[in-house]
Amino acid sequence: MPEAVALLHVPALSDVAEYAYAATVDPPARLVFTAGACPLDAEGLTVAPGDHAAQARQAMRNLETALGAAGASLTDVVKTTVYVASSEQADLVKAWEVVRDSFGDHDPPSTLLGVAVLGYTDQLVEVEAVAAVWTGA
Repeated sequence: MPEAVALLHVPALSDVAEYAYAATVDPPARLVFTAGACPLDAEGLTVAPGDHAAQARQAMRNLETALGAAGASLTDVVKTTVYVASSEQADLVKAWEVVRDSFGDHDPPSTLLGVAVLGYTDQLVEVEAVAAVWTGA
């Protein structure tokens, strides 16, 4: 089955970034937009208060579950946005490393942001994604 997503590594831009700089979606594809995946357990409680990496792992598990419900997987992701409630770059890096490693060789474009606060008590990380699923024959 052909892939709907093509990741573009741009030689004219720095190779320091650990993601593709752009992605394209070829028809016929169905787009999947996720809500921000939060580090919540099945009971709706925030896991691992104070631990950016552990919260990122839970957020990625929840993202995979949401994508799966839409018939998609991490390899279908076209773009992510990662929100980290911290003003410390080291905290952003801890969360980013988990997100990046979760994707393996698939390195979709991503935006990493430090924000003042997120929606749930003790929440430090949130990950949203756009995916594209091949619908052709």
